[in-house]
Amino acid sequence: VQLVESGGGLVQAGGSLRLSCAASGTIFSISRMGWYRQAPGKQRELVATITSGGITNYADSVRGRFTISRDNAKNTVYLQMNSLKPEDTAVYYCYCALHGEYWGQGTQVTVSS
Repeated sequence: VQLVESGGGLVQAGGSLRLSCAASGTIFSISRMGWYRQAPGKQRELVATITSGGITNYADSVRGRFTISRDNAKNTVYLQMNSLKPEDTAVYYCYCALHGEYWGQGTQVTVSS
């Protein structure tokens, strides 16, 4: 399974970014997908997940600001991030669960104050 993230970068507080994760080597349509993040000196934490049926789950810290979605035709999962805060600064990792767990290489998101 390969997961390739894109869309990270530097943005000012209050701005928006959209992350994408293209998956290959798995049956994407029945895979549970998600995004996690890890800030310097902190443990990796859940941001959002989406099931094959489209049921979503969010961390309290991002609920109402971030939206996870998936396009099964493109084997891609997205994370729309709005109203970004400096505390959202982290490396964001794409996650896939189907007969095992798989991770992307991560993409840096930096939010300046």
